[in-house]
Amino acid sequence: MARVIAIANQKGGVGKTTTAINLAGSLAEHGHRILCIDMDAQANLTVGLGLNPRTIERSIANVLIDSNVSLKDIVLPTQTAGIDVAPSDIDLSATENTLFSAIGREHALREAIAEWAGEHYDYILIDCPPTLGLLTINALVASESVIIPVQTQYYALKGFNALVSVINQIRNRGLNSDLRILGLLPTFFDGRTLLGRDMLAELKSMGDHHIFENMIKQTVRLGEAPLVGRPVTAYATSSEAARAYRGLAREVIELG
Repeated sequence: MARVIAIANQKGGVGKTTTAINLAGSLAEHGHRILCIDMDAQANLTVGLGLNPRTIERSIANVLIDSNVSLKDIVLPTQTAGIDVAPSDIDLSATENTLFSAIGREHALREAIAEWAGEHYDYILIDCPPTLGLLTINALVASESVIIPVQTQYYALKGFNALVSVINQIRNRGLNSDLRILGLLPTFFDGRTLLGRDMLAELKSMGDHHIFENMIKQTVRLGEAPLVGRPVTAYATSSEAARAYRGLAREVIELG
């Protein structure tokens, strides 16, 4: 069965989508089959993997609200070998309201994955929207673990406890009692600055959570890769960013 990992943080701009794309690229280099699921109506994951949302006939929005549309029906190959994507589009922005009146609304994504994808892939990476709404809850209920990218800046740390609280509620209410935090991923890290070092120290003090050793720095190559629709591991294979995400992939594999 596939390992299902949500990449979540209700704050935008912390590197969720970048992490989903490049972790997928690094895991694919190990020969794993990867499905990336785009749960954000902005469709940045979809675009970052080389697809045009305007040309997509059916998206994850259709899967969540239409029982006649399965995940298999919408999955598309990407330009990168070993990586498929369940794309998003603007229709997903209205899906949350529709789900509120549905029976078993928190389990829609988990049921969609169980029908086919769980046995077809080695890893399923879910890119969550920058909210703690029903779409993110669906992603967390469907996952066995969560990676939380955290920008090493003061305001980025303030909402962390809210996400942990939601994860604990999902466990305690029996929606997904086995859900665990796989680790916190420092992003936009600059160890040359006092602020960067202080924020990393504060991150390490925020509970007994694993901190990934391979921290992600903002680099030019990392910013360029989405423009060509490829992970940085394929676009700039020897870059510092590619090495960091390969290291992250090794940690994810080792954590099991």
